[in-house]
Amino acid sequence: MTSRAIWLKSSYSGGGEGNDCVEVAQRHSGVAVRDSKVPAGATLTFPAPAFSAFLATLKHPAGE
Repeated sequence: MTSRAIWLKSSYSGGGEGNDCVEVAQRHSGVAVRDSKVPAGATLTFPAPAFSAFLATLKHPAGE
């Protein structure tokens, strides 16, 4: 049995229709990322710790 991923888009996705961003979904293998304009396209999957470190760096860049 496979479950469908729940894809989430940032509330900061921009003006207009808000389609110019990425979506993320939690999977057993990590965090999947896809282009919101091409939901049936390819995805990238990152280990959860690596994705968490990436987000932390975005929130607090080095030198700040």
